[in-house]
Amino acid sequence: MKRLAVYCGSASPADPVYIESARSVGRGLAERGIGIVYGGGRLGLMGAVADSALAAGGEVIGVIPTALVNAEVAHRNLSELHVVDTMHERKARFTELADGFVNLPGGTGTMDELWEALSWAQLGYHSDPIGLLNVAGYYDKLVEFWAHMGTVGFVRPQHQGLLHVSDDLDVLLTLMAEQVPTVPIIHMKREDL
Repeated sequence: MKRLAVYCGSASPADPVYIESARSVGRGLAERGIGIVYGGGRLGLMGAVADSALAAGGEVIGVIPTALVNAEVAHRNLSELHVVDTMHERKARFTELADGFVNLPGGTGTMDELWEALSWAQLGYHSDPIGLLNVAGYYDKLVEFWAHMGTVGFVRPQHQGLLHVSDDLDVLLTLMAEQVPTVPIIHMKREDL
């Protein structure tokens, strides 16, 4: 993996564990020579990931809609800053620029990005690994829900392995690197649907 899209919140929660983990991820990816593609913001976990990666000499590419640039939340000291018109273009650009996705804690925008990455992987629009860094148990209920969706039958067994989860960055990156491609829905036989 040469570049990872890092999805995370633009907020700064009261518990410092979230900002510290974001800094650790930014620094850790830079030290491994893995570039970062992220939302282009300077605030919250986004800013912490970007600043720590840049301080460690890493490549950081931001992708941000014009409306957020106009709201003055764009990070102006990145390796590259791509300004796009819409959130849809933003997510498409993430997929173009990165060869994997890592989700840190965040809110609805982060969830939207995660679910789209998973949905596109199921459909075969990309075959990049998707990781969830479960900082301080933040994603415990989501991981439980992902398993429940499989149990009920809304996520096929061959797609359950699309989501890699760990509370440790090294373990998560290893799981992602070892991913075995699954059969996308668009290539499945009618009887398998």
